This record gives sequence, C-alpha cells and structure tokens, in this order.
Amino acid sequence: MVVLTIDRAIVDAIIAHARRDHPDEACGIVAGPVGSDKPSRHVPMQNAARSMTFYEFDSMEYLKVWRELDDRDEEAVVIYHSHTATEAYPSRSDASIAGWPDAHYLLVSTRDPAAEEIRSFRIVDGAVTEEPVRVVDATVDPHAVQTYMFGQSPATVDYECSGR
Repeated sequence: MVVLTIDRAIVDAIIAHARRDHPDEACGIVAGPVGSDKPSRHVPMQNAARSMTFYEFDSMEYLKVWRELDDRDEEAVVIYHSHTATEAYPSRSDASIAGWPDAHYLLVSTRDPAAEEIRSFRIVDGAVTEEPVRVVDATVDPHAVQTYMFGQSPATVDYECSGR
C-alpha cells in the first residue's frame, strides 16, 4: 500500500493556505526530487477560478511553476486543494481533472475551522483510491509519526468521468 509521508511544517502550511483562502478553494503543489516520492517544498498557487466549489491553476503561474520544477530537477509529488463546505474527498470533477497519475492528491476540508481534516488519494483514470498520510515532525524526531486516514482501510471508488 502506498503511504504519503509528509513533514508537519508542510501540512501546517497547506492548512494555513486553505484557511487563508476560505471561503474560496485553495490549491497548490508540494514539490520533491524527480522520482523520489518525497514532498519537500510547498508551492501555494492561486485559484484562478476564485470559487467556493472548484479550483483551477492559473495558466501563467502553472507554466512558471512547472518551468521552475524542471530547472530544479523536481516534480509535483503532491497536488492539493481544499473543500470549503464538504469533507476532504475528491468530487467527480476533481477526479475528472486529475492528470498526474503518480501524484498524491491531498485534500483539506475547511468546513470546520476548529478541525484539521486532511486526506490523500491516488487518482488514475478516474479511479479514486484513498491512502494513509504519515505526518512526521522532522525538526523534533524524524521517527515521530501520526497517521491520518478515515475508515479502517483504504477504499477504492471508480467514477465514470465524461470524456474518458
């Protein structure tokens, strides 16, 4: 089973970004060395849609970020966005626009400002598979781990996406 292992400081930055952009959805990536599956650099991005129910990367910012990734020998290990009124689970439109099969899709729900709700998924050809998230605090103890996952085991949901 694939597990997303991510530093607490990055998770905190993603949650802060999601809360800052609320009531609109926030979006961004976490970059890491090509082929490593190790998220190491948080890159918040603008939601060009400026919507409470949808996110879209700004095309000019997207181009700039992806060029920077190439220059640094990095890739998008995590693609994240927030849901403002629903649980942290991919919608049908989220599943239909997921274009990076090797990326972890991290969702944050800001529906309850007092709660920290994060979940991670793999989305391949519209099939959504939840995966555990291991949050480590590398500044204190690289072996200290907290796992976020709702339910007893990962679930797989197949969405029928138009155009696929």
